[in-house]
Amino acid sequence: MKVIILGGTGMIGRRLARNLAAAGYETIVLSRSPKTRRVNFPSGVKLRKWDGVTTKGWGQLVDGAEAIINLAGENLAGEKFIPKRWTAKRKQYLVESRILPGKAIFQAIQAAASRPSVLIQSSAIGYYGTSLEQVFTEASPPGHDFLARLCVDWEASTKDIEDLGIRRAIIRTASVLDPSGGALNRLIFPFRVFVGGRLGSGEQWFPWIHPGDEVRAIRFLLENTEARGPFNLCSPNPIRNAMFARIAGRILRRPSVFPVPAFLLKAALGEVASVALEGQRAIPKRLENLGFTFNYPDFEPALKDVLNENA
Repeated sequence: MKVIILGGTGMIGRRLARNLAAAGYETIVLSRSPKTRRVNFPSGVKLRKWDGVTTKGWGQLVDGAEAIINLAGENLAGEKFIPKRWTAKRKQYLVESRILPGKAIFQAIQAAASRPSVLIQSSAIGYYGTSLEQVFTEASPPGHDFLARLCVDWEASTKDIEDLGIRRAIIRTASVLDPSGGALNRLIFPFRVFVGGRLGSGEQWFPWIHPGDEVRAIRFLLENTEARGPFNLCSPNPIRNAMFARIAGRILRRPSVFPVPAFLLKAALGEVASVALEGQRAIPKRLENLGFTFNYPDFEPALKDVLNENA
């Protein structure tokens, strides 16, 4: 099977590309800078250049491909350790980095003589907004904050491919436990320097998923012809931030008694602080109903595993 991955040089995409190539898939990753990214992939993964916006340079590859996995989208907090503030300009960039690749995918598929049979479309748990009490399944409506609206538009960017008879599965991904980057690296750092603790009240939910389960779930949806529509890619056992702090402190053998007041995070990061201070209790109802089982359903063993992997 020939698979094209957009956004394949990111944290999830790299792991997924390696997994698919090892399983015998003809795996093509699109990248703005394929030469410099080559070192991150085994020889079985092909890298092709694209501009992140149009079909130029890769559109013809869709002809004869059996699957497209769209993970394209600028990191919400940026690539550096200190998150970028969500200015109006930044928000527009976050939107365009998701919408324009989706439109390009539709154009490439529409022009192909032999079209793919499936598209995996990326999204996020932020689709549901936030709540301390509500449990979110795939049937829950979208929220009303910036992240929720962003996810709604992100998902809609490829909706028209369904009219072409192509199966589309949407992956609403939680925070992936990868300490080499992303949210976990920022959350763990204070514990490493002995100043870890809960954020704000600590009551906010933290939906999460082990990177191995994330890759397995994407591949499960890719290969299962019954998989259509939205799927929450998150552990069935989300935890509150206060529990995160206690477990992180225990694993790292560090104190977890230094809370960070909510007002300080808001003053430092602005609206971006909402990602850490607000959360959602999401569960993977449709994924489990389809028969997927998690290797790491519980947080403490999952965190131990990823920290040992990067030790």
